[in-house]
Amino acid sequence: MNNSKQQKPTLTGQRFKTRKRDEKEKFEPSVFRDAIVVGLEETAGDLEAVSRFLDVQGSKLDYRRYADTLFDVMVAGGMLAPGGTLVDDGDKTKVTRTTVCVFGAKEDMEAMRNFAQVFGKLVRRYKYLEKYLEEEFKKLLMFLKGYSESEQNKLAMFTGILLASSMLPATVLSSLFNDTIVKEGLSAAFAVKLFKAWLSEKDISFVTFALKKASMDKRLLELFPPNKQSVEHFSSYFTANDLKEVAGFLRAQQSLGTRKELQKELQEKLELGEPVKEIALYVKEEMRKNDIPEQTAISLVWTCVMNSVEWNKKEELVAEQAVKHLKQFTPLFAAFTSQGQSEITLLLKVQEYCYDNIHFMKTFQKIVILFYKSDVLSEDAVLKWYRDAHLAKGKSVFLDQMKKFVEWLQHAEEESDSGEEED
Repeated sequence: MNNSKQQKPTLTGQRFKTRKRDEKEKFEPSVFRDAIVVGLEETAGDLEAVSRFLDVQGSKLDYRRYADTLFDVMVAGGMLAPGGTLVDDGDKTKVTRTTVCVFGAKEDMEAMRNFAQVFGKLVRRYKYLEKYLEEEFKKLLMFLKGYSESEQNKLAMFTGILLASSMLPATVLSSLFNDTIVKEGLSAAFAVKLFKAWLSEKDISFVTFALKKASMDKRLLELFPPNKQSVEHFSSYFTANDLKEVAGFLRAQQSLGTRKELQKELQEKLELGEPVKEIALYVKEEMRKNDIPEQTAISLVWTCVMNSVEWNKKEELVAEQAVKHLKQFTPLFAAFTSQGQSEITLLLKVQEYCYDNIHFMKTFQKIVILFYKSDVLSEDAVLKWYRDAHLAKGKSVFLDQMKKFVEWLQHAEEESDSGEEED
């Protein structure tokens, strides 16, 4: 009997490894580019054929891996090197560029809209390309210096159209704040053409909403060098280029930001108990520097003064508290009611506040009389408010409260008129 263990059979043969070089060649960006370029050239500029070709190739070529190359070709006609120049392999036997692209199209809105439809179909078919499209355009805008003037114009129009169709978010505009292209004036000039295209497709409310959503509304001044980053320069530049809506939007945004900052500072000064005279001088200086109208100033003063105290919740006590609190600030209110419209604005703010804060409903008359006796409000302003300048909020309640006082004012006015006639 043979006790030796039987050996198990073994697998023999040679194991072959795939060479990394061969694998890499299959996925070279230039190989991908060549396939796209050749296909686009074969369409002879028929954009329907372009869409069909791109649709089919998505299942054969790796769009996800080479999305940047795909969009480079579709916009610039070839693969872009850093700076915006087209990559040249130096191989005369290969077709590495195509004129069937955005830069190769006519320099007009219709041609750009047609190409936008091609992009739209592609992105709808391959949804994952959306994020790559945004990154591509951030890059394209950084490379403005590398394009011809005509190519810059086409890209501006095309970007405006894609923004209007919501294929691109306004965050792509951040690339225009690059120091190099800002200093050379390219950013501002490009932005003008882009906004014109955008506004030819959508109204200003759509554009401003998109800017706010992307937090670009507060950065528009950065399109200009630091020494020109003023509302006045921006406004004159965009107005001169027939973009009054954009200039107006920036002015409104800056004014809103200034008002918020002023309100914050004013609130702090009141809470610190700074002298009323100093507070008035500070607000007047801010009005002068930022072109803030008196009506805006009196609204801010009222809001801040009313916010600077914790009000009693009992209706029978709040009236006395309000009169006492407001009395110390009457010189501050008087400093910003030199115009009739400012007086009406204050009256409307008081009416609105008393209506919105239910425990103040019976306090309206006492506040108005305090302001009248302190020369904050004139007789004419009170009478105008009573006749036709009041708000609908709490109208019947407040008019009823003021009825006797208004009758007294009218009687006094009649006596004054008759006295003048006798003289």
